[in-house]
Parts: sequence; C-alpha cells; structure tokens
Amino acid sequence: MKKYFYTVLVLAFVGVLIYSFSEAKSKSMEASYTALANTSFHELKVLGIDGKTSINMIDFKGKYVLCVNVASECGYTKQYGALQQLADTYKEKLVVIGFPCNQFMGQEPGTAEEIQTFCKKNYGVTFPLTEKIEVKGDGIHPVYRWLTQKQFNGKEDVKIKWNFNKILISPDGNWVNYFPSGIDPMSKEITDLLK
Repeated sequence: MKKYFYTVLVLAFVGVLIYSFSEAKSKSMEASYTALANTSFHELKVLGIDGKTSINMIDFKGKYVLCVNVASECGYTKQYGALQQLADTYKEKLVVIGFPCNQFMGQEPGTAEEIQTFCKKNYGVTFPLTEKIEVKGDGIHPVYRWLTQKQFNGKEDVKIKWNFNKILISPDGNWVNYFPSGIDPMSKEITDLLK
C-alpha cells in the first residue's frame, strides 16, 4: 500500500511538472508570436553559417533580398550556380541569402564547414549562408515564420514544400513573391521584378 501511495505521488508530481512546462512553453511561444507579429523584415536576424556572426536583415535595407532554403544533395542543388549568377548580376540591388535546411529527405546532412566548402568549391558561392535551420514545423526559425505566415508578413501564407523555394523581399522590407523549387533563379519571373 505504501509503495502504491509513493508511486501515485511520484506520478502526480511528474504530471504537474509536465503540465507546468507545457504551459510555460505555450506562453513563451505566444509571447514570441506576438512579438513577431509586430516585427518588420528588417528587424529579423539569423546566425551565419559559422554559428557566431549575426546576419541582420537591417543591413540589407534598400536592396531586394531573396531568401532560399538550400541543400547540397538535392536535384535542385545546381541552382546554387544560378543563385550566384543572380547575386553577381544584380549585386547593386539584390542580396541572396541561403538558408541550409535538412528537413527534406535529409538532403543537407553536412556540417557548417562541409556546406561552406561544398558551395564554394562547386558553385563559387559568395552570397551569405546561414546556420542550418528549420523552415517548417514546430522548430521553424523566426525568419521563416515571418516569411511564410500572412499574420506576420502581411501578404501571404506559404508552405515550404521542398528545397530551393524562394521568397523575395522588397528594398523597403515588404514581402513581394514566392517561387517554388522549379523556378530557376535567373528566370524572368524573378529578374523582371528586379528591373
């Protein structure tokens, strides 16, 4: 009987801890959603691929920003070359930012160093790359929460379905358009918006 009592007591205590933690997490997430709802694109930031340097979107005010979730082992990986060409061609008015993500069939398994080496060696990438992030689900990075949810970007809900989805932001920080994986970075759909 004593053993039963202690077991029930321990289970009750664990239950209270779990409930308290989930309540705290829920309130924390609610607070971060509220803060994000009042945030402009230019207030957002993300760690660079080195895991130390901050990439601050305010630094790109006055230029278009093309945000792309990238991966090294995808059928669309060759778009790294076109993204670099786009960045070079429109360098006066555009910044391309690659967001490595491993959420689609594990196609970005590499370490930060491996990703950097792969991009530079194979495609000559010089545009900024971020730390590896999540672009959907519970662990979605705040930048991608803003990019993909109308309640934050004020324009459109977008579902990131695969690697190399692209979202264009205007020089004044407004959401412009979404382009799925199959749209080549140098296509008229994108370049016409930059002219």
